[in-house]
Amino acid sequence: MYSIVSTAIIRGINSLPVQVEADVSDGMPMFEMVGFLASEVKEARERVRAALRNSGYYLPAKRITVNLSPANIKKTGSAFDLPVAAAILAALGILPSERLASLLIVGEIGLNGKVQPVEGILPIVAEAKGHGFTQCMVPYENRREASFIQDIPVIPVKSITEMIDILNGKEYVPENMKPVALKEKNKQKIGETGKKKEPDFSQIHGQRLVRRASEVAAAGMHNLLMIGPPGAGKTMIAQRIPTILPPMCLEEQLELARIYSVSGMLLQDDGRISRRPFRSPHHTITPQGLVGGGAVPKPGEVSLAHKGVLFLDELAEF
Repeated sequence: MYSIVSTAIIRGINSLPVQVEADVSDGMPMFEMVGFLASEVKEARERVRAALRNSGYYLPAKRITVNLSPANIKKTGSAFDLPVAAAILAALGILPSERLASLLIVGEIGLNGKVQPVEGILPIVAEAKGHGFTQCMVPYENRREASFIQDIPVIPVKSITEMIDILNGKEYVPENMKPVALKEKNKQKIGETGKKKEPDFSQIHGQRLVRRASEVAAAGMHNLLMIGPPGAGKTMIAQRIPTILPPMCLEEQLELARIYSVSGMLLQDDGRISRRPFRSPHHTITPQGLVGGGAVPKPGEVSLAHKGVLFLDELAEF
């Protein structure tokens, strides 16, 4: 039997739809995956086999072929595990193919069948509707990240078994996932009893000229060069410049969140995009770490400081 499941791959901070095709036919027993795959994607073959077995589903002694198209784009990452498993289950008749037609599936799976979080969920979900999908199935631990996009339903799953139950019509009650809002995160007052004091521009005393220069630079989004001896307060002032920048609107938050999602940083703190970023890389950072790039392109410190402040301490050393 033949089945097809839709997923997506990250390219920069955007996503590109990928079709996972599975064919189960008579022949010499084997499990083959093709489609210009990186090593971690080829390893999905063994992860899926073990995960299905530990979930109570055994692959038959048949010829199983999985193709990820388009074949001219290299597939990287571990987010193909769950769609590969879904495609095989659909080809075996365990999942209804019509239910998968407009569903986008992303996720990594462990050998025990549990669904693990992946990077880049936000841009995948954000562009899913534009690619013609009506629902997205994501790992449970990525649910808060995916909830920033409100115009498409998101189904978080914890395991392969839960995915099978949902797709086979088991009653599913979606969580009330509310995105983290700027206003909710910025209510803490400086010096409030029992709360940790956060850096604020009002904490700077003296330094009248550099305060004025910082305000002008922040108002016009200008670059600012501070020269002075160690201990003069250059770093202290730079850390507090984001607190006098205007709050980010929803569009700016989402734009910044896409960058942090691709970098895997929204999993660490889903509220970090409520504040304008302050990035201070060390001068020993690599060019790829500073401006982005690499074999699998990832945002660098320049991109991570988007909508905020990039502080280059000891500028001449870079």
